[in-house]
Amino acid sequence: MTDQTNRQFLLAKRPVGAATRDTFTFQQVPVVQPKDGQILVKNEYLSLDPAMRGWMNEGKSYIPPVALGDVMRALGVGKVVASAHPGFAVGDYVNGALGVQDYFVGEPRGFYKVDPKLVPLPVYLSALGMTGMTAYFALLDVGAPKAGDTVVISGAAGAVGSIAGQIAKLKGCRVVGIAGGQEKCARLVDEFGFDGTIDYKSEDVLAGLKRECPQGVDVFFDNVGGDILDAVLSRLNFKARVIICGAISQYNNKEAVKGPANYLSLLVNRARMEGFVVMDYADRYASAGQEMAGWLLKGQLKSKEHIVEGLESFPESLAKLFSGENHGKLVLKV
Repeated sequence: MTDQTNRQFLLAKRPVGAATRDTFTFQQVPVVQPKDGQILVKNEYLSLDPAMRGWMNEGKSYIPPVALGDVMRALGVGKVVASAHPGFAVGDYVNGALGVQDYFVGEPRGFYKVDPKLVPLPVYLSALGMTGMTAYFALLDVGAPKAGDTVVISGAAGAVGSIAGQIAKLKGCRVVGIAGGQEKCARLVDEFGFDGTIDYKSEDVLAGLKRECPQGVDVFFDNVGGDILDAVLSRLNFKARVIICGAISQYNNKEAVKGPANYLSLLVNRARMEGFVVMDYADRYASAGQEMAGWLLKGQLKSKEHIVEGLESFPESLAKLFSGENHGKLVLKV
């Protein structure tokens, strides 16, 4: 492997606003062999997530920021091509924090094996990866939906939103998705079984909520924040639950994050708004993954991946998340 080259994207500066190509340094270095306790992985697919924008910021968060000069953090799946670790053998496929590069070498902390014979590798970054775990635990543990509840999901055509909506349907809920564009809204109903949609690009969200949720909102799964969060807060039912899973509308702000103006609705309706970080549920991933895999095999759950190709396209591919160009889980084929 010593004659192999490893292409890498390093974090060069902390962006103000959107990350662009000059946020990163691109370099090529020789591939090195693993030391004791390490493995060498040839990366095949990388997960592109809105959270990556937050990892570039300095300051306290649920996970330390990526240090300047370090390989940009990314989850991924790949094949072990050399191993000095007793738990991993050459030929194993693994899921872990591989980084935006061709090869990962290091200790496999938090890595686990996956089987490409069961489902295609990108699915381990979607329904059977952190995306699926996020949808599962945020909805079921924090949202606690009951049959007959009205569940509204923002960013519904995205990776997490589309899976969360399907799980809500499995639990007997009425599900309304907020998404941008007629094509995405049609897919939510036709492909994922949502009961109704609101196209925030072509209609007033509050008017759409009145139409699609005439009895109010019991659970709001929020991936967007901003004005859409405000609109849904005004339609909460008594004892409603609001899940703060993400706020993609705010991640590239150059000014302060916009907080909810309608938060007093929580008081009036004795509702609850709770933040969610999927890593808090790590000890339950295996059991959740088994249930999710069962739904997939029975055709009760669909996993949609939007695959873009070429490691060199990473900065522009990441930007698709924030322009809404992706349809489903955005995955970079290395």
